[in-house]
Amino acid sequence: MDIVYFIMQQTMFFAIPLLIVAIGGMYSERSGVINIALEGIMVIGAFAGVLFINMTQANLSGQGLLLIAIVIAGVTGGIFSLLHAFASINMKADQTISGTALNMFAPAFAIFAARTIQEVQQIQFTDTFQIDKVPVLGDIPVIGPLFFQNCYITTYIGILIFLVAAFVIKKTRFGLRLRACGEHPGAADSVGVNVYKIRYSGVIISGVLAGIGGLVFVVPTSTNFNASVAGYGFLALAVLIFGQWRSNKIFLAAFFFGIMKTLASAYSAIPVLKDLPIPNEIYKMIPYIATLVVLAFFSKNSQAPKAEGIPYDKGSR
Repeated sequence: MDIVYFIMQQTMFFAIPLLIVAIGGMYSERSGVINIALEGIMVIGAFAGVLFINMTQANLSGQGLLLIAIVIAGVTGGIFSLLHAFASINMKADQTISGTALNMFAPAFAIFAARTIQEVQQIQFTDTFQIDKVPVLGDIPVIGPLFFQNCYITTYIGILIFLVAAFVIKKTRFGLRLRACGEHPGAADSVGVNVYKIRYSGVIISGVLAGIGGLVFVVPTSTNFNASVAGYGFLALAVLIFGQWRSNKIFLAAFFFGIMKTLASAYSAIPVLKDLPIPNEIYKMIPYIATLVVLAFFSKNSQAPKAEGIPYDKGSR
């Protein structure tokens, strides 16, 4: 059972940031704006959050510090996403090119800023955020060791974000309007919905969640930040497509890829896999091979929003 507990805990570390970022991508794309800049936004969010932890950890500590860093990462990601929103919505630029530009800019900016501030590009921090055992809940048989021991508060924040985001997009007026702008923006506009405002909201929400996801990925898996999130933004896009832009399916897809990433990163701690005569490089390729296979089989049945990627021109309605 110890191996099962270990695999589940590691899966949470990898699946939760994927879930948060993919949900953010869903909000942007269901509003009609393709956001392949998730990778770059994750980098910027992680940079801001980790830098804050690095600069304040001598005076602050514990879960309060992590929560403040998460807020900073989210705000930074939201602000950075405004560049994509302005180019895509106001300037009606090609959304793929705009997203690619942000993906290229983000790591370069993070390296430049880190070297300017501390003369080295790698930002170090001390991981004091792991929770050995949640009081009371950690003592529950089976469930306790699975979900409430050797965990991070980011896991519960990620689940909460998913629940709130799924409710908002399915059950609220804002969610209905956002979905309408991604399917039939002209029809939405004809009944008084401000398509530009809704699309801005969708992109900003995706930026906030991607920024949070960047920090949520770095904190449990490392003790430094080197202007990279290991391609997690692109994996989140695969989760989004695999999940067919639907919150419940995205949840399942995130945990599927989380398990794949766990097998790639922690295979040496799993006796069955460790004893197999398979090179290390093959294990490291597992998440990306799984991505290609999944997209090959599921992308042809895509249920993407009809107006996704198409700039809205009110005058052509």
